[in-house]
Amino acid sequence: MPVTRNLRFLVAVRPGLLSPSLAARMTATLDRASHGRLLINVVTGGDPVENAGDGVHLDHAERYEVTEEFLHIYKALLAGETVNHDSRHFRIDNGTLLYRPAQEQVPLYFGGSSDAGTAVAARLVDKYLTSGEPPADVAAKIAKVREAAAREGRTLSFGIRLHVIVRETEKEAWAAADSLISRLDDATIAKAQEVFSRMDSVGQARMRALHGGSRDKLEISPNLWAGVGLVRGGAGTALVGDPATVAERIDEYRRAGVDTFILSGYPHLEEAYSFGERVLPLLPLDHPLPHTEATSNMGPFGETVANIHRPGQAPATRPKIVVTGG
Repeated sequence: MPVTRNLRFLVAVRPGLLSPSLAARMTATLDRASHGRLLINVVTGGDPVENAGDGVHLDHAERYEVTEEFLHIYKALLAGETVNHDSRHFRIDNGTLLYRPAQEQVPLYFGGSSDAGTAVAARLVDKYLTSGEPPADVAAKIAKVREAAAREGRTLSFGIRLHVIVRETEKEAWAAADSLISRLDDATIAKAQEVFSRMDSVGQARMRALHGGSRDKLEISPNLWAGVGLVRGGAGTALVGDPATVAERIDEYRRAGVDTFILSGYPHLEEAYSFGERVLPLLPLDHPLPHTEATSNMGPFGETVANIHRPGQAPATRPKIVVTGG
């Protein structure tokens, strides 16, 4: 944190595990320490076994009740209010923060594909996140959440969680995708799918339905590959292709209403470099890439040979998006 200036930090908050007052104090501290670079991802939790291991014994509906009550208290505290609250899940007496966060409002990210999740998002969060479903399904989900928010007199922005596999050619990219799961045996896949099936998360059920635990048809939409989801919970799809194709697929989601992309890959660092070098220059970002004018040694020795011309910088011509590593 102290050696970065632009990197932002997306940190998970679990309403069922933390009191809203403690979470607000931790949020304010980290936001001040990072000079206003904190983002919060609100996680309701979808695995009953994991929840029970954490001491949370609530069903799906109750977890969203907790999340909604938590967020009302949490947001009020971060806004500088003194909170008195007495409800089914929380009792707060004169809750307050000694120090407010650096940001006027710390952005709240949240994903929930159920009707209860949509309702919480519409009333209380800033950015609604979806997993990487086919663009038509994402567009339909965005329309549903946007309509629910409008009924509450609010507007939201939208993000998507995807993996990326980018190579110089389509053939190389698909070979890399196949290689990524080449050592997965059927028993491992079956065991992972059994774990996913016990979850009561609607979003996880939608991810699982994209492939059904089968290798037979993993390209579920042009250049959208569900192989990751055979064994990984949560975000289970990847954009696969050459740089221009992946950039176009990203823009397809932008046209559907997405403005923020949380991307990762395997191995993460190498795929981040691949994406940064091959795809990022093709995207219209909501902020310019850092650029520092370098001084050139004009000779007569050293760097002068074939090093006197610098490439120009092409302007962005399309609406802008945010790309965040995660």
